[in-house]
Amino acid sequence: MGAGDRGGEEPGHAPGGDSPEDTSRGFLEAYGRGLRMGSFDWDLDTGLMAMDAQAHEVFDLRPDEYDEHPETLAQRVPVSEGGRLDALVARALKSGEETYGTYFRIRTRAGDMRWTHTRGYIRRDEQGRPRRIVGIVRDATDELNDATVHAEREARRALRSGDTGVVQTTTAALAHARTVQDVIDVLRDTHGVDQRGSASFVMGLVRAGRIHLVAEGPQGTFVPGIHTTRIDDPYPMSEAVRTLQPRFIESPQEFAASYPALWPLIAHMEITSAAYLPLIAQAKPIGVVGLLFHDRQGFTDSERNVMVALGSSIAQSLQRAMFYEQEKDLAQGLQQAMLPRTIPDVPGADLAVRYRAASLGRDIGGDWYDVIPLPGGRVGAVIGDVQGHDTHAAAVMGQLRIVLRAYAAEGHTPATVMARASSFLHELDTDRFATCLYAEADLSTGVVQLVRAGHLDPLLRLMGGNCRRLAVAGGLPLGLSAEFGRLEYPVTTAELDPGEALVMCTDGLVERPGTDLDDGLQTLTTLIGTGPDDLDQLADRLVASVEDRDTEDDVALLLLRRRGAGAVQSGGRLTEHVPPGDPDALRAARHMIRHAVRAWGARDSADEIELVADEMITNALMHTEGPAIVTLRVLTGADRRLRVDVEDTSSALPRRREAGEDGVSGRGLFLVDQLADVWGVEARGVGKCVWCEFVVPARE
Repeated sequence: MGAGDRGGEEPGHAPGGDSPEDTSRGFLEAYGRGLRMGSFDWDLDTGLMAMDAQAHEVFDLRPDEYDEHPETLAQRVPVSEGGRLDALVARALKSGEETYGTYFRIRTRAGDMRWTHTRGYIRRDEQGRPRRIVGIVRDATDELNDATVHAEREARRALRSGDTGVVQTTTAALAHARTVQDVIDVLRDTHGVDQRGSASFVMGLVRAGRIHLVAEGPQGTFVPGIHTTRIDDPYPMSEAVRTLQPRFIESPQEFAASYPALWPLIAHMEITSAAYLPLIAQAKPIGVVGLLFHDRQGFTDSERNVMVALGSSIAQSLQRAMFYEQEKDLAQGLQQAMLPRTIPDVPGADLAVRYRAASLGRDIGGDWYDVIPLPGGRVGAVIGDVQGHDTHAAAVMGQLRIVLRAYAAEGHTPATVMARASSFLHELDTDRFATCLYAEADLSTGVVQLVRAGHLDPLLRLMGGNCRRLAVAGGLPLGLSAEFGRLEYPVTTAELDPGEALVMCTDGLVERPGTDLDDGLQTLTTLIGTGPDDLDQLADRLVASVEDRDTEDDVALLLLRRRGAGAVQSGGRLTEHVPPGDPDALRAARHMIRHAVRAWGARDSADEIELVADEMITNALMHTEGPAIVTLRVLTGADRRLRVDVEDTSSALPRRREAGEDGVSGRGLFLVDQLADVWGVEARGVGKCVWCEFVVPARE
């Protein structure tokens, strides 16, 4: 719908051409003839294309069948036509032309092919970048009817005279086919069947010693009851596969005599001759095509040669499509195995993740995402991209994702997590580097620490729907920073209020042909700001924005929203640093605990909380050589809790012991376990944190 040659119509697809000066006259003539005509407005920034009611009629679409995404029109535009149109519109955009136009065919709801014409006008900004395409689309059936009939007659004549142009035409159409279904669509195209001089065709694929019929053209060609047949069955398709030789049937009498079991089932189709062509690849049959004729008997030597060449062309395309699908399945399976199988439920947060493989290339890359639940109401979010688009990139990505997750779970700071991941990648036997963005969010306070390694900045969607870019200080990509000895990664701190969402993505979601990265980020910011509030719907919309363009890059997307009402929130927070051998600091910490507990409405549990906190501090000072950091905070959510954290610099985990003979030593963890509602130990990279929580009543 949106493509054309440089300044005119596509050669060979129209009876004439529209020059720019004929545009107005063409419009008037179209209206004068009463042709159906509709208009469209294609926003290249968002990828959405609006069409009016008349355009819906031209495409034989109901309004509810079109969602303003151009790829939706694929249900009406055959694959061969769609590939040609995509190439033409890309050339028009890159060449700097202001207009284009072309004729193309659509398949109606009834399955008939119909000629259509479109003309578009490209609107560019001051820098010459294409921003919009506005234009018309109209039914061109009547004006091309005579030319089409003539072309079909010429195609039949060419086949009967042994003209290899028919093979070339079919091969050209099959060149756009990437999947088995694409091959079927090219052959099932009614116009394509007529080009080969046949009235109908059937196609079967060989699988596990049987022939499975997968296509027919036109509709109704399948014979009931024989959708799956054995290779040794008495049918012409089976014979062609069994002998690896084409089977030509030159008359109804020969058909009836050679295949008495099949002929009664197809006699009503008035077939006068048929050709069954084995599809052979690497000396093995992969399928068979049957061409059925209504208006001829017998085949000349030249006609047989053309059909054999046609079968070879179809076989090559089919094998290429099978290899592509096998490689695609393998690549996607490997990619999915490397990505997290499930995303954990994180209290206090809503999450949405998406991965989309490249539409071009090998459909595999090094893009990844990960969500890492951390203790204390914290969560780590990772988005990254390993250089390259092959299985090696995916393998490196899988290893890097696992080690980065392990470093974060050990309790290292975000900067340390990134530095260690870079060192790991540098030590691998690979020349790949990776960009990465790591965010660690405390969902109770809303504080987010972000570290960036050569990656895109994240975006922040606010409660009102507005969206803005978060500027995050960055370091070198992973692997490169270790190679150059620059492992310092600055940490940027931001706040995430309840209802606000952090958007992290790879560059495949942002980059657009002919535009710079800043423009792509601005377009993405607009999409997010105007998108739905539901996180999953928003993620779907963002990924759908790249469906209208062929891209050689993968897309990974992660959205994290801090919940509002009902989420775990902080109602207060106090911290005290207690050095070893400093009794004044220890007294100050006890004083802070005593007053905070009473001020926060936990007077009834004050003695227990003070005793437990004192035991935890004492253990940290007695069994380590460094200081103890005491943090008190109130958490509100489903219930109200007071949490005590005591951090030290020792990685040795505490263990419960029986009290000694003096009745003093060994009681610390026993008291914590008996008095606290819940307690635990967290690794913090360098050291650990022993924590406990007490359920306390809400304030009056």
